[in-house]
Amino acid sequence: MSTSGANPFSHLEESFTQDGNVYKYFDLPKINNKYDALPFSIRILLESAVRNCDNFHVLESDVKSILNWTPALRQGDSDVEVSFKPARVILQDFTGVPAVVDFAAMRDAVLDLGGNPEKINPICPADLVVDHSVQVDFARTTDALAKNQSLEFERNKERFTFLKWGARAFNNMLIVPPGSGIVHQVNLEYLARVVFETDATDGSKVLYPDSVVGTDSHTTMINGLGVLGWGVGGIEAEAVMLGQSISMLLPEVIGYKLVGKLGPLATSTDLVLTITKHLRQLGVVGKFVEFYGPGVAELSIADRATISNMCPEYGATVGYFPIDENTLSYMRQTNRSEKKIHIIREYLKATRQLRDYAQQDQDPTYTESVTLDLSTVVTSVSGPKRPHDRVSVSSMFEDFKACLTSPVGFKGFAVPPDALSASGEFQWEDGKSYKLRHGSVVIAAITSCTNTSNPSVMLGAGLLAKNAVEKGLSILPYIKTSLSPGSGVVTYYLKESGVIPYLEQLGFDIVGYGCMTCIGNSGPLEENVVNAIEKNGLVCCGVLSGNRNFEGRIHPNTRANYLASPLLVIAYAIAGRVDIDFETQPLGVDGNGGNVFLRDIWPTRSQIQEVERKHVIPAMFQEVYSKIELGSQDWQTLEVSNGKLYPWSAASTYIKRPPFFEGMTRQLPKLGSIEGARCLLFLGDSVTTDHISPAGSIARNSPAARYLAERHLTPRDFNSYGSRRGNDAVMARGTFANIRLVNKLASKTGPRTVHMPSLQEMDIFDAAERYRQEGTPLVLIVGKDYGSGSSRDWAAKGPFLLGIKAVIAESYERIHRSNLVGMGVIPLQFLPGQGAESLHLTGRELFNIALPKSDDLRPGQRIQVNADGNVFETTLRFDTEVDITYYKNGGILNYMIRKMLD
Repeated sequence: MSTSGANPFSHLEESFTQDGNVYKYFDLPKINNKYDALPFSIRILLESAVRNCDNFHVLESDVKSILNWTPALRQGDSDVEVSFKPARVILQDFTGVPAVVDFAAMRDAVLDLGGNPEKINPICPADLVVDHSVQVDFARTTDALAKNQSLEFERNKERFTFLKWGARAFNNMLIVPPGSGIVHQVNLEYLARVVFETDATDGSKVLYPDSVVGTDSHTTMINGLGVLGWGVGGIEAEAVMLGQSISMLLPEVIGYKLVGKLGPLATSTDLVLTITKHLRQLGVVGKFVEFYGPGVAELSIADRATISNMCPEYGATVGYFPIDENTLSYMRQTNRSEKKIHIIREYLKATRQLRDYAQQDQDPTYTESVTLDLSTVVTSVSGPKRPHDRVSVSSMFEDFKACLTSPVGFKGFAVPPDALSASGEFQWEDGKSYKLRHGSVVIAAITSCTNTSNPSVMLGAGLLAKNAVEKGLSILPYIKTSLSPGSGVVTYYLKESGVIPYLEQLGFDIVGYGCMTCIGNSGPLEENVVNAIEKNGLVCCGVLSGNRNFEGRIHPNTRANYLASPLLVIAYAIAGRVDIDFETQPLGVDGNGGNVFLRDIWPTRSQIQEVERKHVIPAMFQEVYSKIELGSQDWQTLEVSNGKLYPWSAASTYIKRPPFFEGMTRQLPKLGSIEGARCLLFLGDSVTTDHISPAGSIARNSPAARYLAERHLTPRDFNSYGSRRGNDAVMARGTFANIRLVNKLASKTGPRTVHMPSLQEMDIFDAAERYRQEGTPLVLIVGKDYGSGSSRDWAAKGPFLLGIKAVIAESYERIHRSNLVGMGVIPLQFLPGQGAESLHLTGRELFNIALPKSDDLRPGQRIQVNADGNVFETTLRFDTEVDITYYKNGGILNYMIRKMLD
């Protein structure tokens, strides 16, 4: 049952027979009496290690290390490294394209080095959902969906053609066509197996837990279904696809106990924002969080998935909900077969992975436990710049006023006292004049996998819209409202429940299926609105049911952005502003001139659940997912090459053969110290992948825009950075292109830096290119939490292409550190208590980094840095021997190519 070699744990194999089929599995409870004390999430790591143990990819010592997991384990004291082989990989559009591009380029490289290119195929099953490309160009019209999807295909036809080629060229890869939904919702409703079933060579079936890694940090959403999964860098996911195991540190597991019930007006969004703030304060980065307690049974799978989805925002690796009977009921609701559900139940019972949250004797031991009483959760939003800055709605009025005058920071805009009453008047298409001021809402979007997968909040929004329309309420015409469901099932039950007309009347027309506003694809605001905001320096707002609201992400002209439930998105859109006290201030007046307050239109949880029970049924899932792989007529008629090697086009501005393997040889490259390096960027704390990775629209005055203009493209055809992730020339030019980037070397905020020693200020890419021509290696100096946010491979590939050889940071986000290693970039960390400020660094020094010879590199060793005579030590953040192996090869993909040639 192991993938190769003799399995030393074969004596644990057991089987049962069902309908004439023999089902084999590893009976883990037999391993020893420590098993029942293990957290359920750790049991999945253990099963994978036992099943795949061949003392080559996965060692017997890995199994023993996992089995000996203890609550006393503390990361950093005695880190325990283990190997983990996920059952599958999931890719989303924007990170999936580079993966397929890299696989195509790897085939070319293998051929160039005299090998067989057809060896390059996914070994581990890979699903790619084309989901992230839609931009909200058209909104508040009944045909917005058709127009946006048509424009999407027009803009991205070349990329879609490439992906369709990949679906044919590579084995073991499923590609779900565009317009189907958000990857995480499709995963939850359709792709997830919960328990995997594969064919053995003897004709039997092999059962094992479903587990997944994905190229988006919100892959964690699937933990709500009891499937262990988390986000990894694109390059790490590609290695898993090629059969490699993940090397990881055995995590601490925080037990999060839920008791009580949610109040009648609270939503799952309010709950997840409460948990996010709580766990951020607790500190769970690099840890597993596992939910338990009687309160869990009160939550639907959609509620649990909402909580698991925002795992990256509270910083944990996973937020895991062990499988219970509610999980199996959800599988039935989403049209999984009764036969499969029966087999899953039998397997889970046999291996003690099916739990009853009411049974306290099933609670495992945890590193630490915390408790939340669900009845204490209140209606909330988060913002204006971070997802874990929760604000109760009752405090929002005062909180926003405080943010306006507070110093510039995560909770401040430093608006001068004489500008607090600033406003801007403009004319709209209806000929009427409207006025904007601080706090005015200009974007209101029901979007993102976090909420659109949850019928309770989606139907709740529909019922609130119905109540609002019946009270005579409306939304100002200049507010860009949109509804982007996570799958066709959402549209189905919204129509069946009769709420679509009310949503449309308020301007929440369905505009497409995908992340859209949450990922930065909010589309343009009307020019008069933009002018009113910019000329008057207004802090205008976006309100969205998303999971990310980092500065500059949603739209350049919404300086304040608040995460909220779909119900509150509509409420704030009706109000037209965020600085409102819903308790004392009405939303508007009804037909009789009476005040209408939010409490007058807000549906209760029981009312929502009644509608959900009636309208969210298995037949909907059967109807939608039975034809999901067919795609639209546009997809079906795409003509693609049948060749095994991709026919690269030098003229393409979307798909380009990447330079990662240029000059590669079969032999390992010679490595040494970094000498005479310059600091390209000198950054502070909380630099996210939104600051680093190219995302959103391509600014007309940017290096990427100049590159495209030189190829005779007009701004209308620039499209987004995400759509051009298959072109390294565009992506390198868009790295660090965020307009909110604060580089201490530059005179102002934005994608600029100073070239040394000329002291000329220029675009970051232009400076990097000049350094390259001069033969000068580059480093970055940054603060704490470098690379937090979404797991984006281009946040590592981009700096690599700019010539960054090393990053020196106070601390790293887990996935981003791994991605840097995967690209051969050295992550160095200041010693505890030290940083650029305490060491009096200016970023204008000449840097020499003394690296030992390749054979002498060790995880975590001290590395000396000399900055113009200022000598200090750093920690080498190669955390495992595997990290060092990748670095010696020049990156993880180069390692895999050499491995294929052996």
